[in-house]
Amino acid sequence: MNTVLTRPLFMLATLLPGVIACLLLLVAPLQAEDASVPAPMATKSLLLDIQRIDSTLIAVGEWGHILISEDNGKSWQQMQVPSRATLTSVAFFDRQHGLAVGHDQTILRTDDGGQSWQKVYEDIEAEQPLFDVLYLNAEHAYAIGAYGAFLETLDGGKSWRYRAISEDDMHLNQLIVDGNRLFIAAEAGTLYRSNDNGESWETLAPPYHGSFFSGLSLGGDTLLLFGLRGNLFRSEDGGDSWTKLDSGTEASLTNILKLADSTLVITGLGGVLLVSSDAGKTFTTHQENDRKGFSALIEAADGTLVTVGEAGIKRLTRDSLSRP
Repeated sequence: MNTVLTRPLFMLATLLPGVIACLLLLVAPLQAEDASVPAPMATKSLLLDIQRIDSTLIAVGEWGHILISEDNGKSWQQMQVPSRATLTSVAFFDRQHGLAVGHDQTILRTDDGGQSWQKVYEDIEAEQPLFDVLYLNAEHAYAIGAYGAFLETLDGGKSWRYRAISEDDMHLNQLIVDGNRLFIAAEAGTLYRSNDNGESWETLAPPYHGSFFSGLSLGGDTLLLFGLRGNLFRSEDGGDSWTKLDSGTEASLTNILKLADSTLVITGLGGVLLVSSDAGKTFTTHQENDRKGFSALIEAADGTLVTVGEAGIKRLTRDSLSRP
């Protein structure tokens, strides 16, 4: 069994230099007991997920940081958040309603586009951080995480119930939507598949025994799945069989985005970005000079790629991805 912080960049949340930690503790008494602390360098801190709603970008990360940009990622405003837990994933159903999840099984909810947040769930004693959250519709959503954590809401995130989807306690890393099917990328070479919107799950075993961190449905039963040490797989039959692709890297791969022109970009540790212009059949490798790991990316309204990760927020041009 891997350690509880199975997804690669989550390990960095424990590596904050002692000097910065002490400074934050000095500020903390001025805040609510469990509120995030205003941080001038929040855009340079460890950030783990980013989403776009219309022209608005929302990023989340360590110390309960939630940042919002209204100018394609050029400037950011830190929101007041009732938690200091590391936040790992954020999702919005529409312009107003969103959820963010993280360590201590923290779940936050907003109904005003992220301007304010309410803590709706927390279980510190469980020691099961949540890694991903997904809306099925306005009322129905799932949150998943370490040691088989699987939570469900049927009222738009106001209340949550715990469910078991397997006898195993695999770390559940990311939910993948494929039409009417759902998949969960998990550890130890495990992939879960549901044909009924998550009511029941079956266990698949792609030909790899390491952790899967993310994947993407390309439509027509075609899926990409990837994780540790650059392992990248493609299925064209809905997950029944898999072909290993050459990723060109041994860096762990963390997330994927399909751009407006159908280009695929996979993020990775070590500043690695994989780019495909042929629907995920082949990939070229780009690596940033600073070698700082990426956790996720989004395409802003102006076409800029906005990434989050070890270096905080970075804006990349499409031209930069054409360089090795």
